[in-house]
Amino acid sequence: MTPARGAAARRPAARSRSVSRAAARRRRARARAERSRRLRRWLFAGGLLVGVVVIAVAAWQSLNRDGQIPGFGLPLEHADIIRAEADDPDTAHTLSGDIELPPIDPALIAGVIFQESKFLDQTSDAGARGLMQITPDTADTIESLSGGSTFTFDDLADPELNIRYGTFYLRYLMDKYGGDEAAALAAYNAGEGNADEWGGADLELSDITFPETRAYVDEVLEKQEQYRKEYAEELGIR
Repeated sequence: MTPARGAAARRPAARSRSVSRAAARRRRARARAERSRRLRRWLFAGGLLVGVVVIAVAAWQSLNRDGQIPGFGLPLEHADIIRAEADDPDTAHTLSGDIELPPIDPALIAGVIFQESKFLDQTSDAGARGLMQITPDTADTIESLSGGSTFTFDDLADPELNIRYGTFYLRYLMDKYGGDEAAALAAYNAGEGNADEWGGADLELSDITFPETRAYVDEVLEKQEQYRKEYAEELGIR
């Protein structure tokens, strides 16, 4: 065999080793890429799991005593306070004399709280405070009617006191307007003067000229029915 032929015979083997090394590098690269993809998938799945756990824990911590998450669905908090205040014997001291306030549907109170604050303590831009969004002027009226003398506006941050004041005022309005819920709610939202102009105890929903108040009354009455159906036991409704 001549030297030229020997070199020629060795070249295919050299190419074969080169191809094998290239193939091995490609296999290693594919393996690294697959490991990287698996790692990313595991990290993504782990992140999702952590996120679900965090959300679940936050939701559990947000549950109120009635098993609802405030602000979601149809929440209900302080059912025992609402129930007690709805039936609590009380007297309004007016210029015309003392008035014994009648009981009120606890579902109506719950409907007002839902519409006003979704059961979340807050202060509006207009200065209305707490679950039933009582303004300073309304608080002064309630204090005068109830004969209170130690009230401070910051007290309305307390849920029990806020519900007590708001319910007292609702019961007073219900008595003033002969048990007409639409008129009482219109006065609660827009003031007694406006409710009187719209017909007072003879007020119909269509008589309310403020679109916001008309929508407010309609929504509260709708929520009242929902609370009666879904929370009858909690609110002591028979």
